Amino acid sequence: MSDPISLSLTELLAALETQRVTCEELMVSCLNRIERLNPKINALVSVRPREVLIAEARARDAERKQGAALGALHGVPIAIKDLSEAKGILCTYGSPLFHDYVPDFDDIQVERIRAAGAIIIGKTNTPEWGFGSHSYNPVFGVTRNPWDLSRSAGGSSGGAGAALAARLVPIADGSDMMGSLRNPAAFNNVVGFRPSFGRIPALPGRDAYLNQLATLGPMGRSIEDVVTLLNVQSGFDARDPSSFESGPLALDREMAAKGGRIGWLGDFGAHLPFEPGVLDLNEKALGVFEGLGYAVEPVRINFDMNRLWWAWTTLRSFFTAGSMRDYYEDPGRRGSLKPEILYEVRSGLRINAADVYEASAVRTAWYQALSKVFEIHDYLIAPAAQVFPFDADIPWPREIAGKHMDTYHRWMEVVIGPSMAGLPVAALPAGFSPQGLPTGFQLIGQPRADAQVLSVAAAYEDATDWLTQIPSLS
Repeated sequence: MSDPISLSLTELLAALETQRVTCEELMVSCLNRIERLNPKINALVSVRPREVLIAEARARDAERKQGAALGALHGVPIAIKDLSEAKGILCTYGSPLFHDYVPDFDDIQVERIRAAGAIIIGKTNTPEWGFGSHSYNPVFGVTRNPWDLSRSAGGSSGGAGAALAARLVPIADGSDMMGSLRNPAAFNNVVGFRPSFGRIPALPGRDAYLNQLATLGPMGRSIEDVVTLLNVQSGFDARDPSSFESGPLALDREMAAKGGRIGWLGDFGAHLPFEPGVLDLNEKALGVFEGLGYAVEPVRINFDMNRLWWAWTTLRSFFTAGSMRDYYEDPGRRGSLKPEILYEVRSGLRINAADVYEASAVRTAWYQALSKVFEIHDYLIAPAAQVFPFDADIPWPREIAGKHMDTYHRWMEVVIGPSMAGLPVAALPAGFSPQGLPTGFQLIGQPRADAQVLSVAAAYEDATDWLTQIPSLS
């Protein structure tokens, strides 16, 4: 087998089980490809020494030969997003303030990934502290899109998305507050899955209760691969009070084959601008679902979307001000924060308790409005991004279809709905622009319907060939 790292996770696990590929052969293949391609895209950072990783791979092979109990990811190389701590590996959060920070502990999901037998090879690049859907920072620089090196790979899980597209790793973790698993999936022609809030536990910071906007999640080259990692990441942990127990999820293709009703959100009643071509490709994807037996129809949610945006930005800035205030109030550290973080903190410091309560009330009303829609529709579909991958040398798109973007994140407004409701969402590829740039859509499910969303996503994957396409990096 010439290049095992090009195989999907599912194929790799089967090859490792039958010993058609050894963990050492896989690691050598992985590191060779990283050495050849990563300098072009800068997806992986803090990669551990080659000799150390190969020694760990040999140890995994020895464990297999000795009949040791093997985890679900035994011998699989993985890079952890540089917002999660991995013991003994540099963790910068994309910030110059942490340019030399090496934690002596693992985040909960990293503990589980290690326990499953994976070999952590390093980190995936991210924007500073995860702010913004474009992965660049002053520590490691810009991550570039494997489909067009002049374009952004998205963010904040942009390093993960680019590494998957370039076949540098077979699977990747990520996180998502404002589309950070969904935007990079769309920009890189891979799969991202934002699970129901609480399915994957994380070590809380100072606040373990109020901030329920972000979640960890898997990214991969296929739905089956994503499910494998999700099952490793998921389940209750007493250190995270929002986490809940969940047994292993399994794809139910028989259920997915029965069809159902899908509501198409489109541009949310002309509320959102889109770069020409994005909606067209999304609408072609809707035809695939119709071919699978689903009834697809436009739907308009009876809700003031401007009010939802106000609630979103209020909560986001409030939580940011709380978590970043110590850095902001320290004159020696404030200058090391990117402008977007300074904007969020300054906005958050102006917010009062009544605003936070009202924002939470708007969020509750939004959840109730979606519940009404789900009485009629089994799933909802919306674009995963409002633009194709943009120029990697700019911080963010300032304009879409002639409409000025008034904040650094306004161009990703399309993703806030599922985040505010804590719903499961699969980000799936929808095709390519005439210039060869990928885009994708969000398949949104009802509360805790993660398995159903993934099963329907797998049916879509089976009916298309987008995920088999690979960028032509030389």
